[in-house]
Amino acid sequence: MSDMTAPCNTSGEQAVTDLALDLHWTWNHATDRLWRQLAPDIWDHTRNAWAVLLNTPRSRLRALLATPDFRDMLDQLVRAHAESREKPVWFTQACTMAPPPTIAYFSMEYMLDEALPIYSGGLGNVAGDQLKAASDLGVPVVAVGLLYAQGYFRQGFSETGQQEALYPINDPAQLPITPVCDGNGDRLRVPFRIVTGQIWLRAWRARVGRTVLYLLDTNDPDNPPAIRCITTQLYGGDDTLRLRQEMVLGIGGWRLLRVLGLRPDVCHLNEGHAAFAALERACGLMEDLGIPFVHALTIARAGTVFTTHTAVPAGFDRFAPELVRRHLDFYACHDLRTDIAEILALGQGEGAAPDAPFNMAWLALRVSGAVNAVSRLHEQVSRALFNPQFPRWPQGEVPVSHVTNGVHVPTWDSAAADALWTSATGKDRWLGTLEEVEHGVRAIPDYDLWHSRMQARAALVGFMVGQHSARACFMGGRHECGMPPPAFGPDVLTIGFARRFATYKRPDLLLHDPDRLARILTRADRPVQLVIAGKAHPRDMAGQALITRWMEFIRRPDVQGHATFLVDYDMSIARRLVEGVDLWINTPLRPWEACGTSGMKVLVNGGLNVSEPDGWWAEAGAPDVGWVIGDGMDHGEGPSRDAHDADSLYTLLEHEIVPLFYQRDGEGVPRDWVAIMRESMARLTPRFSANRAVRDYTHGFYLPAAAAYRARLADGGAKAADIGRWRQAMAAGWADIRFGTLQVTRVADRWRIHVDLHLGSITPDMVRVQLYADVPAGSPIVVPMTAGAGGRDGSVSYDAEVDASRPATDYTPRVTGFYPDVSIPLEASFIAWQK
Repeated sequence: MSDMTAPCNTSGEQAVTDLALDLHWTWNHATDRLWRQLAPDIWDHTRNAWAVLLNTPRSRLRALLATPDFRDMLDQLVRAHAESREKPVWFTQACTMAPPPTIAYFSMEYMLDEALPIYSGGLGNVAGDQLKAASDLGVPVVAVGLLYAQGYFRQGFSETGQQEALYPINDPAQLPITPVCDGNGDRLRVPFRIVTGQIWLRAWRARVGRTVLYLLDTNDPDNPPAIRCITTQLYGGDDTLRLRQEMVLGIGGWRLLRVLGLRPDVCHLNEGHAAFAALERACGLMEDLGIPFVHALTIARAGTVFTTHTAVPAGFDRFAPELVRRHLDFYACHDLRTDIAEILALGQGEGAAPDAPFNMAWLALRVSGAVNAVSRLHEQVSRALFNPQFPRWPQGEVPVSHVTNGVHVPTWDSAAADALWTSATGKDRWLGTLEEVEHGVRAIPDYDLWHSRMQARAALVGFMVGQHSARACFMGGRHECGMPPPAFGPDVLTIGFARRFATYKRPDLLLHDPDRLARILTRADRPVQLVIAGKAHPRDMAGQALITRWMEFIRRPDVQGHATFLVDYDMSIARRLVEGVDLWINTPLRPWEACGTSGMKVLVNGGLNVSEPDGWWAEAGAPDVGWVIGDGMDHGEGPSRDAHDADSLYTLLEHEIVPLFYQRDGEGVPRDWVAIMRESMARLTPRFSANRAVRDYTHGFYLPAAAAYRARLADGGAKAADIGRWRQAMAAGWADIRFGTLQVTRVADRWRIHVDLHLGSITPDMVRVQLYADVPAGSPIVVPMTAGAGGRDGSVSYDAEVDASRPATDYTPRVTGFYPDVSIPLEASFIAWQK
């Protein structure tokens, strides 16, 4: 993968700069000693190599470079970094395609490190971790996002404990990115025509190990002020700003890749925000092949993968059709050479009213060849959400599969945990298929596991005490942060809860009975300390009220020293928390959390989970690896549900979790607790890693999508043209299909079912005829029917045999569209049922 940026020199100063500009340091501890030697205080405080370099005087750097020890260390690190880029990678063994495909990954946000604050939460976490795992595995991914001038808000608090939104500026010169330049070394600017004239997009480059992230912004001096402000804030502003951001990400992002000479085989849309990329991809194919938009979109669709993260309809971006018309009419007419009505139909759905909202998830659905949810339970939820877009199709056949998310383990392990895992499972454990990881962890002695846990907890306690002073607010000239300073102990059971404060996540479930919680925290012989962190969106007043409730509880005199709130939850705080807590609590309202990844991050560090069985924990939760809140059933929502789940959580803490932690042997080791630690670390860490998730995407989505895309692209798009003609013929003749009389006879223990089908202008090779039967809580039964002789009236007979163990009336004949290598019903939802 190449771009048009100018090469760098190899001087000592440049070598240090190159290491700092490669975000590989965010998950590889090898260079830690270099940054600590440059600026120990800054490194220990920020763990930000780029900040270290920017704040190290050139004179000090040059003096260190003149010393043999420092220069030898630098040379070794540079060599090791170069050698790591040349080592064999998993992808070369997994992929047999020639040439290997390239995957373009589009996301609204990326959580790579606090050094690059262009993230909000879960969506960015998934994007950043998958990008890093792609680097580890050698999967050829090029990522595209936006560079926000302010990013997501930073959290402050008033004297009364009310959240305040702060927006510091992201100065590109202070970020580990470089401007993208053309072949002449000039700054690359991507032109973007709109109805009022031409605007410019600036491009930036972040190196993430073997992968590259390109970031676009609109803050070009030649742009009008309203345009320059498009990329100011992440998830800020109104619908107009949001639509413009998504146009820049999708249309501008794909255009940037073409300018750089990149022609990816696969486009991965991480949520519907980026769906406009498929339109611009079709635009490029129109230019390359001289074909119309619909034809080009059929080619592009085969190579497009859409990952949905949303569990409720309100989570989809929806825009007024008139707003979309104003912004995309010029693009549709002049670039796509089609009518805006055709674009609107992609986002509104078939038969929608003219004033129906333009839904970005519906658009993503109609431009993709494969769709996946982010956990097994979320697959079921997503099928229900998307079912209206596939009328007359059973919910169980809505074309959504799943790849459960995973976290990039090397990003979230502590240095001590990394050393422990390295001794047990080897240095390259996250670079392959992970078969041996589980066995290595099972061999670690109990004492070593517990000693590592003790060290991690003590480090977190020290961090929290320092953070209380460093991040406190200063109000009216006096020190005030709305809560008493923590007086935590390094040997006390430490529980963490840190999430976005939204009502469906129920961050106040622990506060259902504040007095009961206080008793759990303050028991003299078995004390507990609780760490809370998280933000509520500036417009989410209900979420902010939940934070205020926690502030009020923490101020209670009887819980002082047992609970604290860490201000301005970001990746650096998240990293410290997941490294140090003994227990992670998660309390979403099932099934509203698509996956959730926060609890996955504690696994590698020996932390345990107690969670509602939602998202990933619905797959992972078991008595030998952690604790499950409630009974795993969906009881609706409301006070009775909350009371039921809160009592379950309190009871687990009182009678199982806290006693187990303090049940020690003669050596001071809680053997039963450590046994659960070991099983959780060994079994769950590899299973819920981004390594596994990216390999799943590669085998299940990327390679099949690349092959399908190349097949449709071949011969000037001949196959896509054939698909278009088939679709037109199906649309013209589908209404004429009708079923004849159904005949059922019994032959031994089998039902023989016969039906005559009148296809009209449609030929038998254009359809599949099947028997369908529902299965309670399982996959439906679908039995192919075999075509027989044609009747004098033009009908075609179809027959099938099924087991007579269930009534013949359970089986219904149906006919669906069929064309080789077309995804049914995603690309063609033709279906008719025998009445």
